[in-house]
Amino acid sequence: MKINTLLFDLDGTLINTNELIIESFLHTLNKYYPDKYKREDVFPFIGPTLYETFESINPEKMEEMVEVYRKFNHEQHDKLVTEFETVFETIQTLKEKGFKLGIVTTKIRTTVNMGLKLTKLDQFFDVVVTLDDVEHAKPNPEPIFKALEQLDAKPEEAIMVGDNHHDIGAGKNAGTKTAGVAWSIKGRDYIESFQPDYVLDKMSDLLAIVGVE
Repeated sequence: MKINTLLFDLDGTLINTNELIIESFLHTLNKYYPDKYKREDVFPFIGPTLYETFESINPEKMEEMVEVYRKFNHEQHDKLVTEFETVFETIQTLKEKGFKLGIVTTKIRTTVNMGLKLTKLDQFFDVVVTLDDVEHAKPNPEPIFKALEQLDAKPEEAIMVGDNHHDIGAGKNAGTKTAGVAWSIKGRDYIESFQPDYVLDKMSDLLAIVGVE
């Protein structure tokens, strides 16, 4: 079955929001737990939804902490977000070659739109499925099924690309191929441990996989 559809996670995959996310977590956690958390302590929080993370820390303050996080995150967004090498050119090429392109993310739509606009990637994606659009976030396959349905694509014709076990798990659960990115902040070994079908060293590696010269 030939691949004609590519689904991407956003943060840590297409755009480098790592600094923004780390700073947003540290800002929020320092407000409630001064000096308790260091940079590396927040790495595990990258991937799950904010609600899952803050509920595990303090269920009673969860809503409030999400608000504090999002306010800081939006204010600092354009200062701290950059894109990963070869992403723009690769996505542009895939679009020109007629591939169906979608984003599947655990972020809310306003934040997603900010990132896509800043990096000018917004022009390439036909479908963007956010946390606002689903009942169950990745690794549940619901967001992937939703994206595939909107793109009129079958799982076996698609690859889910991401930097976290949520992305690989969601792809496997939905029956797509999966590609992990070696530039995951958690490292190449981390992403390889979930046995994606492919591991990308840079985004342009995807072109050979889908048969684009």
